[in-house]
Amino acid sequence: MKLISVVTPCYNEEDNIRALHEQIKAEFARLPRYAYEHICIDNASQDRTVEVLRELARSDKNLKVIVNARNFGHIRSPHHAMLQAKGDAVVLMMSDLQDPPSMLPRFIEKWEEGYKIVLGIKTESDESPAMFFVRRLYYDLIGRLSEIELAKNSTGFGLYDRVVIDVLRTIDDPYPYFRGLICDIGFEQARIEYHQARRRRGVTKNNFYTLYDMAMLGITNHSKIPLRLATMLGFVMSAISFAIGFAYLIAKLVFWNQFLLGTAPILIGLFLFASIQLFFIGILGEYIGAIYTQVHRRPLVIEKERINF
Repeated sequence: MKLISVVTPCYNEEDNIRALHEQIKAEFARLPRYAYEHICIDNASQDRTVEVLRELARSDKNLKVIVNARNFGHIRSPHHAMLQAKGDAVVLMMSDLQDPPSMLPRFIEKWEEGYKIVLGIKTESDESPAMFFVRRLYYDLIGRLSEIELAKNSTGFGLYDRVVIDVLRTIDDPYPYFRGLICDIGFEQARIEYHQARRRRGVTKNNFYTLYDMAMLGITNHSKIPLRLATMLGFVMSAISFAIGFAYLIAKLVFWNQFLLGTAPILIGLFLFASIQLFFIGILGEYIGAIYTQVHRRPLVIEKERINF
């Protein structure tokens, strides 16, 4: 029997993890041709998530649990768990039930057709319209900036063949942008659209910083355009400044007594150039920060405990 590994990152999901476990178990009960393992990696939850996982693991040997020594973030922890999977295919699925377990048979069907990567693409969502609109703008922006074709509206929810996981194991990246890596690998993808439900229990763990971190990681990992844009804009602004300065010089020479420069253009020009410089210094800092993270070569996570492995 082929083994399917389902990987679920958890952080403070005591209200959802039991329902998710039951739904995944029920889906595989309808797929008797496949064995499965369900790997939950807990990112040092502050609630009863680990206790619930221990209780479930005692009665279900298919459930395997990794407990991290501390919270290693929403990027490193899921990637580490996927590398621990032993299945012929690995499914990444969040623990908030917004990624529907009912998609599992469709993912496996496409995988059996020969696709190495099967992605869930959320074309509609019950989250706030404003947030969904902002996400779409981000996907459009990074799609234009990226040097490779990225999957729009993909959160990483999907199925990945063991060949893909083996390739990921060879990539020594301590802070991987998973959504970009799977597109960079180059295997043919199948994409299945779905409607993302609203979170039923608990609160989202995403905030402005985590979303910004993910956005900048995608840009710095897959595009040099912001750096080159800074260089090109520098040339353009220099040319414009030179032209304006020359025009002011001619105007002053021709209309010496009537032409007054005033302080407003000077102040506006200073603030404009200072703002542009700060913006691109920030962009440069993001790239330097990415290099800094790579140089440290720290492990993805440090495990505190394993259950049922």
